[in-house]
Amino acid sequence: MPKLVRKLRLISLYKMRVGRSLHGFRRGTYLWAFRAVFVSLFTAGLIHCVARGSGAIYAATALPTLIALHFTHQILIKKLRDMGEMSRLHLATVEALASAIDAKDQTTHGHVRRVQIYAESLARLFRLSEAEMEALAAGALLRDVGKLAVPDYILNKPGKLTSAEFEKMKIHTIVGAQILGRVSFPYPVVPIVRHHHERWDGTGYPDGLKGEEIPVTARILSVVDCFDALLEDRQYRRALTREQAIDFLRDGSGTQFDPRVVELFLKNLPEFERRIIEQRVEEGEGPSPSLTHAGPGGPASAEPARQPDADEAESTDYRLHISRAHQEVYALYEIARTFGSSLNIEDAMAIIANKLGYMVRFDTCVIYRYHEASGMAVAEHVTGAYADYLRGRCVVPGDGITGYVLANRQPLSDTDPMIDFADVGLPSDALYRAVAVFPLQKEGQLLGALALYSMTLSDYTPDDLRLLETVARIASNALDNAILYAETRYDAMTDLLTGLPNSRALQLRFEQEAARASRSGVPFYLLMFDLDNFKPVNDMYGHRIGDEFLDRIGNMLNAQFREYDFFSRYGGDEFVALVGQINEEQCEQLCERLQKAVEQFEFQARPGERVRVGISIGAAEYGRDGATMDKLLLAADRAMYSDKKIRKKASRASGSLSR
Repeated sequence: MPKLVRKLRLISLYKMRVGRSLHGFRRGTYLWAFRAVFVSLFTAGLIHCVARGSGAIYAATALPTLIALHFTHQILIKKLRDMGEMSRLHLATVEALASAIDAKDQTTHGHVRRVQIYAESLARLFRLSEAEMEALAAGALLRDVGKLAVPDYILNKPGKLTSAEFEKMKIHTIVGAQILGRVSFPYPVVPIVRHHHERWDGTGYPDGLKGEEIPVTARILSVVDCFDALLEDRQYRRALTREQAIDFLRDGSGTQFDPRVVELFLKNLPEFERRIIEQRVEEGEGPSPSLTHAGPGGPASAEPARQPDADEAESTDYRLHISRAHQEVYALYEIARTFGSSLNIEDAMAIIANKLGYMVRFDTCVIYRYHEASGMAVAEHVTGAYADYLRGRCVVPGDGITGYVLANRQPLSDTDPMIDFADVGLPSDALYRAVAVFPLQKEGQLLGALALYSMTLSDYTPDDLRLLETVARIASNALDNAILYAETRYDAMTDLLTGLPNSRALQLRFEQEAARASRSGVPFYLLMFDLDNFKPVNDMYGHRIGDEFLDRIGNMLNAQFREYDFFSRYGGDEFVALVGQINEEQCEQLCERLQKAVEQFEFQARPGERVRVGISIGAAEYGRDGATMDKLLLAADRAMYSDKKIRKKASRASGSLSR
C-alpha cells in the first residue's frame, strides 16, 4: 500500500483512539514540547544563577532534579508511542472484524471504502463537525456489525425474505448499537449504526424515527450506502445501472430518504466519483461498480487497476476464504431446503446441477441415473458446454471414468477426463483438463453418478472434492426419495391388473382437461366403455383367464388412442377415456371404430377355443352435458346403456360368445 495511504490510516487510527484530529494532535504535541522546553530552560537558568551567586555546591543540589526531568521526559515519550501502537492495533482489530462481517454478508471490501468516501465528501458539504465526520467514517465501517446475530441463510437468501425472516434481519441495527455501545467512542458512532435503516417518512426501523428526528449522519449513510449497494450484484438481485440507481434515489426522496441529502448527493455525484477513481487508483483497487456503469454525467473511464501487493493479496485472501465458507454453508442449506420442496426426479437433478455452480467451478455437469433393468446408466440431466453431445448417453459399469465409478462405487478425480469422451465425438477444440465423478448411492443401492468436467481448472482441489462428497450424499438421499415417490405415485395411479391409469389418475387428468377447456373454450369428450357378455367368460373359464382377457383387451383399446388422449380402467369391465380436439361427428366415428376393433379381437382362452366380446360406448361433452366429472360420468353412463340396449336388440348374446 502506498506510503501516503499508510500515513493517512495511522492518522485516522490515532484519531479513533484518542478522539483528536491531526491538527489537534500537532497542536497538543507542539504545546507539550514548548512547555517542556520552557521548564527545562527555566530550570537551567535558575541553576546557573544559583551557581554564580551561591557556588557550585548549590548547583550540585539541583542535579537530581535535572535527572528526574530527563527520565520523566523519556517515560512520557515511551507512553505516547505505546498509546499510538495500541491505537493502531485496536482499530486494525475492529477493521478486520468489520471486513469479516462484510465477507459473511457477501459484501465487497470496495463497497465499504466507496461508502466512506461518499459519506465523508457529503458530510463536508453539510458542514458537519469534525466529530460527526469521524463518526461517519467509523459508522460506514461498522454499520453492519450486528449482522453477527443474523443467520447466514437469511443474509444470503436469493429470494424475497418472509415476514419472519425480515424481522430477524432488522435486529442487526439494535445488536450493532449494543455491541458498539460498550466501546467508549469519542464521537457519536452508535446513533449512526442504530438508525441507518430509518426512513424519512417514519416507516423504517428499529425506532420508526421520522424526518429530522433521524441523526443527519444516519441519513447521509442511508443514501450513500443504498446507492453503492444498488450497483453491485447481490444474491437476491442483479446490479442496477448508474442511471437506474439514480432514479431509485429520486423515487425514494421524501419517503425513504432525506430530500436534501439526495439532492446534494446527486448534484455532486460526478465529483464524488472522481475522488473515488483517484483514491482507488492510488490504493490499487479495481474500478468502482458505479464507474463501470457510468453514463451521461459520470466519468467516461477509469484507469486500469494494478496488481495488488503482498499485503493487499493477503487481505483479499482472508476475506475470500470467509466469503467462500459462508457461500458453501448457504449453498448446502439451499440444496437441502429445495430438495425438500420437490419430489420430482427431473427437478431433483436440475437442482443438484444448479446449486453446484455456486460452490464448484465446472464447464459441464452430467448426472447419470442408473437403471437396474438395463444395467446401464443414462445421462438424464446435462448442463453446460456440449450438453447436446452427452444428453442421453449410456454408460456401462466399468466403461471409462464414469463406468469405473459405477462399478466400484468410489469417487475418481485425478485422471485424464478425455477418457470419458472417447466415443462421444466432441469437436476438436473441446479439451477438458479436470474431472471429478462421484457415485450416487443409498444404503448399498446404486442410483447413478455425478460427473463434473472443467476445461479451465488443472485439477479439482481437496476442498472441491470434500464439497462434492457432501453434495453427492445429499443428492443421493434426494434422488432416492424422488424415485421412491415416483414408484409409489405410479402404483397409486395405476391399475395393478392392466397397468393402465386408474380412477385416481382419471380424476387428476379430468381436472387438468377441465382447466384447459375453460381457458381455451375448446371442449373435450368423456367416453365410457362396458364390455358386452364378459360375465360368461369368467363363469366358463375362471377369473384368472378373465383377468388376462381384460388385460389384453384394455391395452388393445389403449393403442387405438392418440398420445395426448387419456384411457383408463374405471373398474370391473368398464373403461373411461378423455378425448380432446374432436367434434361430435368425429366422436361418433371414433366410437364405431373402437367397437369394430373389439368385435374383431380374439382371445385364446384354451387351446382351440377363442373368445370374442362386444363393447357398448357412451359419450358426454364437457360443458354441454356437465362441467364436473360426476355429471359427465352420469351422462356418459346413460348414453352407454342406451347403446347397450340397441346392440342387444341387433345381436343376441348367443352371437357374442363363440368357441
